[in-house]
Amino acid sequence: MFSKSIVASALLAGAAYAAPAAPQDVYASQASSEYGSQVPAYTGADAPYKSDSASVDLDNVATSFGTNSAVNAIATAAPNGTASGAGYPLRSSLVTGSTTHGPYSGTPTTVGAVTTATLGLTVSTLPLNPTATYYNTDGKLTQPEPAPYTPAGGLGTNGSLPRYMVESDFDYESITLGLYQEWIELDTFNNGLATFSEEDFIAAGLTAEDRELIRFMAQQEEGHATLLTNMLGHTAPPQCTYNYPYTTVREFLDFNQKLTRYGESGVWGFINHLDSREVGQLLAQSIATEARQQMAFRQMSGLFPMPVWFETGIPQSWAWSFLAPYISSCPANTTRLAWQNFPALHIVNQPNINRWSANDTADYEVTGNRTSDPSISTIPEEESCQHLNVTGYGCGPAISRNRSEPLSFPGKQVNFTWDAPGLAVGPNNSYTTSVNPVAGEPQFVAWVAQLNLTYTPLIKTSNNSGYTYQPAGEVYGGGAPVVNGTMFVALTDTDMFLTPFNLTMINPHVVALGLYQSG
Repeated sequence: MFSKSIVASALLAGAAYAAPAAPQDVYASQASSEYGSQVPAYTGADAPYKSDSASVDLDNVATSFGTNSAVNAIATAAPNGTASGAGYPLRSSLVTGSTTHGPYSGTPTTVGAVTTATLGLTVSTLPLNPTATYYNTDGKLTQPEPAPYTPAGGLGTNGSLPRYMVESDFDYESITLGLYQEWIELDTFNNGLATFSEEDFIAAGLTAEDRELIRFMAQQEEGHATLLTNMLGHTAPPQCTYNYPYTTVREFLDFNQKLTRYGESGVWGFINHLDSREVGQLLAQSIATEARQQMAFRQMSGLFPMPVWFETGIPQSWAWSFLAPYISSCPANTTRLAWQNFPALHIVNQPNINRWSANDTADYEVTGNRTSDPSISTIPEEESCQHLNVTGYGCGPAISRNRSEPLSFPGKQVNFTWDAPGLAVGPNNSYTTSVNPVAGEPQFVAWVAQLNLTYTPLIKTSNNSGYTYQPAGEVYGGGAPVVNGTMFVALTDTDMFLTPFNLTMINPHVVALGLYQSG
């Protein structure tokens, strides 16, 4: 097994971070139960602020509700129209029903990603930036402060008026990709509410209050789409038509925890490369809510809500490769993207989150042939965890679930098949999957999760199939495992060393790309 950590200098400084005296082994949503007052090596916890009263008087809970108190208030309405302080209009009205959906059956009029003159097939690897030399040895300021309580340095701190617009082709294409993502999230959140009945949601363990949360998340996307549109200008793409892979509420939830995973990770991958720091600021405030959405959909799916120490960043072409297969068509003259579409990597034995024993998952137990398709939920009830009220085995909606049998584990054989390049994907089938000419035959499986890039050997069984074994690496020694949660895998022809900030340089060597439900 080959393993390369991509935390570089962060690992060198690892000793500066206090590690737990008795670290918990948490693999694939399987967590230790020793929390609360039973934390190993945590002594002297008899703090005076702790209440020793655990009794609850259930005979005196509230039974009538109404206006029992009066507070000072005045009639206040939000300004609108041309009134001072009125908010800018939303990009489109809030959707309350299902829009048109289904696969595309026409003939594309334009094919391929947006492109211009290309200067090379790869970007050369360079040494460290010669100006990257700052290191504080004594904890004191090294330069005069430009103002009181204002340490020297930083970008965008010289008092210049912010301009919240993209500043380069890189910015434009990145934010346009983000807008494509916001539009599908707006649509699918509403689509699930419109497609499935109240009874369907109740059967999946979700109440009217849970549906209201999904409805509000759709409204969040309305704001996000408006924000990104304003930062792009009049060529910002509109909402498209989509082709979804779910037929049940459980599959709807699973699809959305995957959709929001690569949507969030796609932004973390490019946000600090943006030329416009102002755009990055607002985008960060947007993507922070998407992180909460991903966690909420994991909770509704009965998964451990956040089984990682760090969220993963991925290149734009990865996010676009995951997203594009679910876009059926877009209106004429919709702005096209410059990012690559990689061939799909299929996890043959993808763990099924709906099983109480993920090890019993059959091959290809997903709803379709797209890399982010959800696990099939219509399995025999005796094999399902959906309605089990058994600790460690149930997977109904909950704040947290702790599986006695994890979805995956280090050393597990993971089986793959992968598509050849040249397939039509995306809006109007107008994009084509491709591999860089410099890429050779796949030799490695790249596991991209948290701060790490770990390689394992690919054992090929045919031209387009093979397997590997799940690695057991840790983010920091004795701490969290690298592989957990909804994470990313790629087939590559090399095991080149990369870090979170330059992960995009792996793209010329990627042969196929997939999503792994490790926990």
